[in-house]
Amino acid sequence: MMRKLLALATVLFFALPGLLQAAYPEKPITIIIPSKAGGSTDTSARIFIKTAKKLLPGADFIIKNVPGSGGQKGFEEIARAKPDGYTIGMIFTTQVVSHVVAKRARYTLDSFHIIGNMMQDPLIIAVPKDSPITDMKGFVEAAKAKALTVAVNGIGSDDFVAAKKFENNTGVTFNLLPTKGSTEQKSLVLGGHVDASFMNLTQMHGQHKSGDARIIAILDDNRSDIVPDVPTSIEQGFTVNMTATRGFAAPAGIEKNVADTLDKLVMDVMNDPEFIEDCKKDVLFLLPLTGPNYLAYLKDLQAETQKFFDSTPW
Repeated sequence: MMRKLLALATVLFFALPGLLQAAYPEKPITIIIPSKAGGSTDTSARIFIKTAKKLLPGADFIIKNVPGSGGQKGFEEIARAKPDGYTIGMIFTTQVVSHVVAKRARYTLDSFHIIGNMMQDPLIIAVPKDSPITDMKGFVEAAKAKALTVAVNGIGSDDFVAAKKFENNTGVTFNLLPTKGSTEQKSLVLGGHVDASFMNLTQMHGQHKSGDARIIAILDDNRSDIVPDVPTSIEQGFTVNMTATRGFAAPAGIEKNVADTLDKLVMDVMNDPEFIEDCKKDVLFLLPLTGPNYLAYLKDLQAETQKFFDSTPW
């Protein structure tokens, strides 16, 4: 009898870790969004949750918006969270690397387990509907005549870096106006309170179509099917391109079985027909990248941003 009990205890001892691992997730998973509710990153996360709950049995999610400092506060909260799989978050570029480059961040890329990328969002230049500026040539001419007030989404943001690159490329100088997010940028453009704004396509395509604002260029290699009438910057003779990405990360040190579950979940969600259709409805542009591929992208972007920062510090 004693031998049987010892044998049973041995089986349970070795089986217990596997049983515990199989239980994940046992409680809601918090997703940190480093921006205010209602923005493109927040919307992406909420669409993700709808499908993730279907694909990961027993899973529930809680969104925690942590805006501030161009995403820095949220990125830092993800990095210092307990690496147990119950706190993950969204990261976006260029902000997640530009804060490191500028030596403001209390994290590095090594502070994260990069789960994968979901979205891309090319940048645009938008002007108020009554602006005399209708194209990039006119934009540069107006900027050379006087310093234009141009809104961007915070120092170190993709908007900010694109605007600084545009200055370097053309020799103009803007009065850059850092805002607290795309909602404020929209209000400034729609109200005619700024001359222009560098921002993301998802944030202004509707207003362009309705005639409430005007997009004069897409900072991408190709035109968008969403606003096919808008030429690219390259078509207009300017080589300044910029695209934002939005993906998922967890704190470094997360257990492999949990990391594997989260990595697979993100990839499964992006291959789900319902999720793909929801993204189309909300005009969100998918760019699926596995964790290793997204990490490689981020490292390359950090190196590129470092070179730009060294020549044009902010």
